[in-house]
Amino acid sequence: MTSDPVKQAQGVQSVEIGSRLLAALAANGKSMMLRDLAKSVGMPASKAHRYLVSFVRMGLVEQDANTGRYALGHFALTLGLASLARIEPVSLATPILEDLCEEIGETVALAVWGTNGATCVRCIEATGPVTVTLRTGIVLPLTTTATGRVFAAFYQSPLLKKVLDAELGVAAKAGKTTQMALMREFEERLTEIRCRGIARASGGFAPGINGFSAPVFDHTGSMVAAIMSGGTIGHFNMEWDSSLALCVKEAATKLSIRLGYGYANAGELRN
Repeated sequence: MTSDPVKQAQGVQSVEIGSRLLAALAANGKSMMLRDLAKSVGMPASKAHRYLVSFVRMGLVEQDANTGRYALGHFALTLGLASLARIEPVSLATPILEDLCEEIGETVALAVWGTNGATCVRCIEATGPVTVTLRTGIVLPLTTTATGRVFAAFYQSPLLKKVLDAELGVAAKAGKTTQMALMREFEERLTEIRCRGIARASGGFAPGINGFSAPVFDHTGSMVAAIMSGGTIGHFNMEWDSSLALCVKEAATKLSIRLGYGYANAGELRN
């Protein structure tokens, strides 16, 4: 086994020691007194203070003039946002999708909002005797598929409303009803999806196919993708509290956290 070249290289020990204070502030999530901050990293307060003076000058840390408490500064925020901007959901999703596929034994996929709607961009097919086949590039209807519904419930885009209106218009003509009536019915469905944090559909993608889909959020709290799974009716459990549903939600939560969505907010997705 080859050793990590980064760990082998000579570094600046004082930087590594001082960074423990920054890590403690980030983990704590709120401002801290010097004594508490120093204690949390096992460092004498006088030593911690010297590091903090430099960090304040750099903008990595700020100190409240009234309380004396320390918190992460504007430059730390700039660095964090720059790192988050480099994150690409599809590449981060791949190992999560692989684990999910292995855990539930069903085909799984990642969808994002493309130029024409909710679009499958990554798919991992299960290896069982009867599996659902998805192809990348396919656009999923908003009203009849689990992934379409979860985008309709959580995604914010002017284009989404246009696509939804067009789908409901076609459905209204086919069903000899009004578009307004269908919209009221669909809004009730979306309310349930928002409450449960996951969408389901049966036969919407293809006859005989059930599916679940859960939203993925980024560091701004915006939906950026959906993790979905599909299987055959009679084999794929469609109960809201089934192990399949819970696994899909958990996978979406993991990816949301990787994309910078806060742990407190991510906890809401599990409920």
